[in-house]
Amino acid sequence: MWAASPGLPAGEYVMLAVTDTGPGMSEEVKARAFEPFFSTKEVGLGTGLGLPTCYGIIKQSGGHLSLYSELGHGTTCKIYLPQVAPQAALPLSRLDSPDLPRGSESILLVEDDPALREMAATLLNDWVTPFFGANGVEALCLKQQRDTGHIDLLFTDVVMPQMSGRELSERVRALSPDTRVLFTSAYTENAIIHQGVLIAGVALLQKPFTHPALAHKLRAVLDAPLPAPIAQ
Repeated sequence: MWAASPGLPAGEYVMLAVTDTGPGMSEEVKARAFEPFFSTKEVGLGTGLGLPTCYGIIKQSGGHLSLYSELGHGTTCKIYLPQVAPQAALPLSRLDSPDLPRGSESILLVEDDPALREMAATLLNDWVTPFFGANGVEALCLKQQRDTGHIDLLFTDVVMPQMSGRELSERVRALSPDTRVLFTSAYTENAIIHQGVLIAGVALLQKPFTHPALAHKLRAVLDAPLPAPIAQ
C-alpha cells in the first residue's frame, strides 16, 4: 500500500493490522502506550515492555506503529513496514496522477477528530459542494437546514461520540433515501462487521487513506446504483 500518514515519509509500505474486542483505551492510556514500564495491569501481572519493544523494533526498521482505540470498541494496531522493492506493475507516478475523479455532487463529511476532519476537508476541495460536521448531531442539523437540493453522499466515521456513523446514516437515509453512504474507519472491515458495528456489504474506506484512494472510492460509490434502505 501507499502510505501518507503522520510519522511516515511518503512511499510504499506493507501494513499489518491487528484488532481486539477488548474494552478499548482512554486518551490518557493511548498517550502512554509506548512508554517503557507503563502498564494498566496490576503489579506483577505486566512489565509494560511489550508495546514499547515492538515500537522500537518497528522504528529501527524504518516503519511506524499506530494505535486506534475508542472506549467500548476495542483497539486496532497498525504496523507499517517499508517494502523492500517497489512493484513494477504499479509505478509511483500513477498514484500521484493529477487526473483524479472529481464531481459536482454535494458531500457531507462527518469526523469527530479535528485533524482528520481538516485533512479530509482539504482532499475534498476538488468537489464542488462539501459540507462538514464534527459529529452526528451537528451533521443532522446541517442536513435539515439545507433548503435547496440534497446531500448526494454522506462520508462518515464509524465510531463517534453521541451518535455512531451507522445510526447517523440511517437517520440521514430516512430523510433522503437516495443519499449514498461511504463509511471510514481505522478499524479493519472484518473487526467492525464482526462486532456488529456495521453490516456486511456497505462501502468502507480504511484510514489512513490517500487522495487518490478517496477520489476513486467517492466516484465509485456515487456512480453505483442507488442503495437499498439500510437495515434497522
